[in-house]
Amino acid sequence: MDDLLAISGCEIARRIRSGKLSSRQAVEAHIVRIQCVNPVINALVADRFDEARREADQADRARETLGPDALPLFHGVPFTVKECFELEGMPNTAGIAKRRHAKSTRDATVVARVRKQGAIPLGVTNTSEACLWMESVNPVYGRTNNPYDSERIAGGSSGGEAAIVGAGGSPFGVGSDIGGSIRGPAFFNGVFGHKPSGGLVPGSGQVPPCGPAASRILTTGPIARRAEDLMPLLRIMAGPDGADVGCESLVIKDANEVDLKGMTVLHVVDSGRIAVSDDLRGAQERVVEALAARGARIEHAKFEALKLQFEIWSAALAASQDESFASLLGEGDPVRPVPELLKWLVGRSQHTIMPLLTALTDPIPALFPKQRERLIAKGRALRAELSARMGPRGIMLYPTYSTPAPKHNAAVFDALRLHFPFAHQGIMNVLEFPSTAVPLGLNAQGLPLGCQVIADHGNDHLTIKVAMELEKIFGGWASPSSPRSAATSVSSRA
Repeated sequence: MDDLLAISGCEIARRIRSGKLSSRQAVEAHIVRIQCVNPVINALVADRFDEARREADQADRARETLGPDALPLFHGVPFTVKECFELEGMPNTAGIAKRRHAKSTRDATVVARVRKQGAIPLGVTNTSEACLWMESVNPVYGRTNNPYDSERIAGGSSGGEAAIVGAGGSPFGVGSDIGGSIRGPAFFNGVFGHKPSGGLVPGSGQVPPCGPAASRILTTGPIARRAEDLMPLLRIMAGPDGADVGCESLVIKDANEVDLKGMTVLHVVDSGRIAVSDDLRGAQERVVEALAARGARIEHAKFEALKLQFEIWSAALAASQDESFASLLGEGDPVRPVPELLKWLVGRSQHTIMPLLTALTDPIPALFPKQRERLIAKGRALRAELSARMGPRGIMLYPTYSTPAPKHNAAVFDALRLHFPFAHQGIMNVLEFPSTAVPLGLNAQGLPLGCQVIADHGNDHLTIKVAMELEKIFGGWASPSSPRSAATSVSSRA
């Protein structure tokens, strides 16, 4: 039973199906782990443990009566859900103060699809306020801490989801990503996160709601401690639901048929504008060496337009907005950012700092429509250039961020000096490319290392295959064990 908190959801399902493990044992083990680590990391913000236990018992009875061959793919496997997604009976605030008492009366499309395959939700996880900042902190639930070092960020907006997976409390979960909100948290917490191709997975049933223009920039996808779960979860989640107008029917190719020999690998070490730390650069170099040893064709590449990755992402996001961010924060009653910022300075605001600054600067791109259109055009040209260079069998390696997980609030000060490393992730939302965050071990401080694996639109199978191979080579997720990790500090008191 010792490895239950380290194996994949697929492996848990196989053991349940074979009778070597009961669903109740799998669910209980993860509940105990959550109860151990959550007081420090504050990742799971509302639980349904009693319901999960009952559903696990039902799953065990179903195995006895139906037999293993009749069971769905993730029968009896526990999982978690980002709180911005509807999960029947659970809070659905997205960290917005005015939604403090909102509860879901149904499941979001992807949540329903995962549950239909037998998976059992344990609860919902923390987000940034209104899901638009790279640190998961909000006035409803407070701050989520990194399980490897509680003084560092878990990322956002799927920070709670990645933190609970990284801490061993869940084998996989549901996240969403409009500017890196799956990949950043996955990277900071040492787990796998996949942002699907734009239009592949519906985003229906989440807060804030996404309008038609942004529905291909905002993507829903899996976060998992083991790469094996990514492709089955993607297949379960994918396909139109009739509600998300940006979602289309795309063929998901078989990752098992991918051959690394002869694959084009574009090795892009940075944006040309933001320096990347030596440990991250070294980790990506080791990936290049490993893929070259398996027959991949390595090309060292630079792309001038990546210097403008933040500006391109911002312009595209601004052009896709149906509602101002001030209105989202106020639940339709726009907040006044200047008075709220003054109240924040004296501790009287019900909002966090970055959403207020975002609401303040939100109208600026509309004042310069020609500049915005030029940046959007640069984004289209960059997409065409990268697509041509990668080709149908190629990938691109690119940093997920400029450093391992920063200290709390460090990213706020970065933003104030117009330094936005999260744009390494956000640019891929605008380009609609699939991108998988892959963990690559820990640095000398015990913090996760990693990089992004990117491919042309519709080639999700390539990035996931490479992630699976890199897990074999570098080990993938590593349980938090440093002296300052949340997991260790809680375990020592248990």
